[in-house]
Amino acid sequence: MILNLLFYAYVIATIVQIGYWLLFFSRLAFYKEPDHSGHKNEVPVSIIICARNEEKNLEKNLPRILNQNYRSFEVIVVNDCSTDNTQNVLLKLSANYPILCIVNLREKPKNVLGKKYALSKGIELAQNETLLLTDADCSPKSSDWLRHMQGTLQDPKQIGLGYGPYYKTKGLLNRFIRFEAVYTAIQYFSFALSGLPYMGVGRNLIYQKKLFKKVGGFKSHLNVASGDDDLFINAVAHSKNVAITLHTNSFVYSDPKTSWISYYRQKRRHHTTGKHYKMKHQILLGALALSHFIHLTGGIVLVILKTSTIFVTLLYLVRMSIILSLSSLIMRKLDERGLLLWIPFLDLAYLFYYLAFAPISLKGKTETWN
Repeated sequence: MILNLLFYAYVIATIVQIGYWLLFFSRLAFYKEPDHSGHKNEVPVSIIICARNEEKNLEKNLPRILNQNYRSFEVIVVNDCSTDNTQNVLLKLSANYPILCIVNLREKPKNVLGKKYALSKGIELAQNETLLLTDADCSPKSSDWLRHMQGTLQDPKQIGLGYGPYYKTKGLLNRFIRFEAVYTAIQYFSFALSGLPYMGVGRNLIYQKKLFKKVGGFKSHLNVASGDDDLFINAVAHSKNVAITLHTNSFVYSDPKTSWISYYRQKRRHHTTGKHYKMKHQILLGALALSHFIHLTGGIVLVILKTSTIFVTLLYLVRMSIILSLSSLIMRKLDERGLLLWIPFLDLAYLFYYLAFAPISLKGKTETWN
């Protein structure tokens, strides 16, 4: 009886998985990127970065942001109570770049977690209506990054979602981090293309300041450390006002974590926000994760117990062939072709990802940043 239930659960979960790939993720696979580089409405932009103890990252990455090929923009760096040499690095750069505006915070309200207070201050002081967000540890691939991101905001679009990959290094951890970033991007890009936008990543996100004012900034989730990107977009995005860009010159790269512990701590903070999404998005993402988990665990148990092994294997191969076919197109767009052959293994490794982070996602315990 139990094995029969497990078998039917496996079949249903696999069908649901195939459905997500064919109905949603295929939209990203066959998406054709519009040409944003020649966008004529080149409006002034405020780039905002929050930094706490980021002297090395700012010294390395900020010049690439300050040297964007764009007519009119400012760069606001909010120095969020840093105790290192961040201030001196910023002052040195500001001497050569008048477009750099430094905002120093000495303290902030105790009831505001994460970087939301710092980011709110940066937005408040921004001179321009269009806001482009990134992080101190991020580096644009191109001097046309700003141009491509701003080009997504063609009426009626008020939000532009960009991609934030990680640098490629050696080792299994790096492959998994890059794979997880790709899989997350597949979801938020595909759902946006399906008229169901639910998040963006703060490493590469552009939107109109009036949206921030419309919802009162971050006031609805000040008690959550993360969410300055995904919870905000979840609140203001709808089917008509979101655009995406997959042009490689719009990418913003970050250094990946180099230990499993540091990666776990980073993702633990990120997983505190999901329970605050709109209910339709919780259901949509929950069904995706649950079907993936049941497909993996159910398939493993059924094969071990030699129950309908041929049929179970056949269903697995059907799902994986669809994933590999669509992923080959998607990873070409996201410049991650090297991960394609690793997908069967990394897909299986995702089982441990679910086991590690499901309790955190359900509890939504708050975490600090940096």
